Amino acid sequence: MPDAFTTRVLNVTTGSTERIVDLTRDCESFLREVAGDRDGLLNIFVPHATAGIAVIETGAGSDDDLLAALHTLLPADNRWQHRHGSPGHGRDHVLPALVPPHATLPVVGGGLELGTWQSVCLVDTNVDNNHRQVRLSFLG
Repeated sequence: MPDAFTTRVLNVTTGSTERIVDLTRDCESFLREVAGDRDGLLNIFVPHATAGIAVIETGAGSDDDLLAALHTLLPADNRWQHRHGSPGHGRDHVLPALVPPHATLPVVGGGLELGTWQSVCLVDTNVDNNHRQVRLSFLG
């Protein structure tokens, strides 16, 4: 019988531009390996002060819309108290208050329970850090 709690760390390279990275296939692959046909919870956590996890539609423009909305809410300018790195980098440290660094999703029969158009995504606006870790944890 598989362990009741299993975890894995994904290493994700985001590059030098703001990005939304779809992690859905990585989450499904992890669950195929560890969940069997059990019900439980999948927790996705990014241990970084400048990135978040979102459950959104991708591929139809919603990911670009999210980045545009974040630019409106968190402009990359010099208004931020936190100042180092790229201009406007302080906004990257505010991002996790709007796009939290975690999500917990239901797993039913070993499969991730997402809506038809939902995807699990890493949101990274920090162009100064192009390497991220994402921890996947299954609790059955």
